[in-house]
Amino acid sequence: MKRIILLSLLAIAIGAIAKAQDFEKHFTDSTLRIDYVLSGNVKSQAIAIDGMSRMPGWYGKRRHLTEIPVHGAATISMTLASTGQLIYQSTFSTLFQEWLDLDDAKLAPKAFECVQLVPMPRDSVVINVSLYNHRHQVISSIEHKVYPTDPTIVHKGESDVPKFVTLNKAARPESGINIALVAEGYTAEQMQDFLNDCNKAVEGLFGFEPFKAMRDRFNVIAVLTPSKHSGPSIPSEGVWHNTAMGSSFDTFGMARYLTTLRIKQMHDALAGTPYEHIIVMVNTDRYGGGGIYNTLNLLMTKHKLFIEVLVHEFGHSFAALADEYAYEGEEPNDYPLDVEPWAQNITTLVDFDSKWKSMMPNGKAIISKTDDKNLDTQSIGLYEGAGCVLKGVYRPTPNCMMKTLKIPTFCPVCTRSIQQVIDFYSN
Repeated sequence: MKRIILLSLLAIAIGAIAKAQDFEKHFTDSTLRIDYVLSGNVKSQAIAIDGMSRMPGWYGKRRHLTEIPVHGAATISMTLASTGQLIYQSTFSTLFQEWLDLDDAKLAPKAFECVQLVPMPRDSVVINVSLYNHRHQVISSIEHKVYPTDPTIVHKGESDVPKFVTLNKAARPESGINIALVAEGYTAEQMQDFLNDCNKAVEGLFGFEPFKAMRDRFNVIAVLTPSKHSGPSIPSEGVWHNTAMGSSFDTFGMARYLTTLRIKQMHDALAGTPYEHIIVMVNTDRYGGGGIYNTLNLLMTKHKLFIEVLVHEFGHSFAALADEYAYEGEEPNDYPLDVEPWAQNITTLVDFDSKWKSMMPNGKAIISKTDDKNLDTQSIGLYEGAGCVLKGVYRPTPNCMMKTLKIPTFCPVCTRSIQQVIDFYSN
């Protein structure tokens, strides 16, 4: 028995070494940042390169390099120019694609910034970026070559790196998931206040399962990026502030939608720090926030629901979880009823086998009675009303953190999905 265990451990060790060698074979320990412009309207969309830069250190995945844990609304892939071999792939979502669902997108074209971080290749590669619609069809793509010796690749983050404080350290820092908490709307004189809020955020996030049990998988830093003005912009009230991240309420005319369109500005401010996932800590007591998968997470820090919004939005930005609430009169624009959503916590029953069917009693897809007043978070079933629509889209339990902030826990399906993403990046 001991010999079997030792052989198993040896096999695991050899596999880990092989994966590490695979990374080192194709990549250096540095980051290639590619800036894109996404533009167009509902009629047509386009992607253009807006510049490239190199930053010291790589803080993304070093294993599962060509795999995707959960699909988003866009993908970026890297193949060797010499052989066509796929050596890296990742997925994300964008504010541009959210905007395409709005009436405004039926009018004049608009442009949105998009920044992608990939490991710096040793050899020439071909990069492909593709955007998808709600039917999982490619609506726009770009393919371009990257030469590591290209003299136009700007070096960033090698000097004038912003100050940061380490708030949580993974048991194995080199394979930990890297999160940066970024100061927004805090002046230079308010940096201690920012750090206090960051400590609250860390303890709050890791007070929720499954983050609590898996806290030792995360590296968390607080990045001190002072703003000239205190608080974000509020266009509907004529408030315009000069802040580090350019955040604003009233995104797309939605009063509570707090986000930033200054994606390049945000990454410039973080250059040289150990980051992958970004949580923008906005100094305001006005309710609002927003989370975009593998792009960013923004939230207010002075509201009583600060921690709840942080955890909910991190469910979006980190694990690609969908909202589980529903509104009267909403049409299923985001989730066509004849297509299975990518989000793991909602279903249209088109491919329910890929979701939580195995977690249901007897593995049967039986639709359960819906009662929005039911605070049960554990009774797994099919509860109609999710993804902002009342009919045709189903959630796993009567209630969950992804449905209402009144529930201080994730349901078993969301918990499992978060655990799988954490394992994917850190195990």
